[in-house]
Amino acid sequence: MSVESETAGAHAAAPPVAAAPPTANPALMGLICFLPSGITLGLWFVGYLDTTALPGGMIPIVTFSAGLFLLLSAMVALRVGDSVTAAIFGIFSAFWTSFGVLLMALNNGWIIDAGTGDPLGADQVASIQSAYLLSFTLVFILLTLATLRLPLMFTIGFVLVDITFVLAYVGVTAGLAGLFPIAGITTFGFCLVFAYILYDAFGQTMGARPMAMGNPLVRS
Repeated sequence: MSVESETAGAHAAAPPVAAAPPTANPALMGLICFLPSGITLGLWFVGYLDTTALPGGMIPIVTFSAGLFLLLSAMVALRVGDSVTAAIFGIFSAFWTSFGVLLMALNNGWIIDAGTGDPLGADQVASIQSAYLLSFTLVFILLTLATLRLPLMFTIGFVLVDITFVLAYVGVTAGLAGLFPIAGITTFGFCLVFAYILYDAFGQTMGARPMAMGNPLVRS
């Protein structure tokens, strides 16, 4: 038997190479589940959702649509080895979940004055909200600075998140209710940016060309 025929026989006997399975993109589930809660938060800030007349109206959507599914997205990101995406979705999941718990606690009187056993006063509630917002404001600013190597569109989205939290913090701490509608506008702004990123992610997953994201502010 010739060398050529032996080689041809070996090729014919070789099993076909299986196509590599598609890599999971946690951004699809994370962003699309983030948006309803972000829009709801914006509607609350601009006064469309009256949480005084409808106490706890935000709890289901912020706790489950964003908090739970962003946690699942973070776990998927860790599974595929994408630690940066996991950290981003993880901190947003931590915010939305804890925000839902805080709303439930304040709306149902679960937190009381430890000294007197009485329900919290308005000043005490404002103090809790102020500390909560300050903590997440600082962490989101850190996130923005730590991810400056991402495309510019991500940085714009994170900066709008930072501005929203600064406005909410100052509004609560200084009692400036007029800042909340502005925070609503910036909330809709970062929702629009993340919707753009989501649309691009869907397109690339289905074979479309990448959309413009802008050059990162910091290059390696």
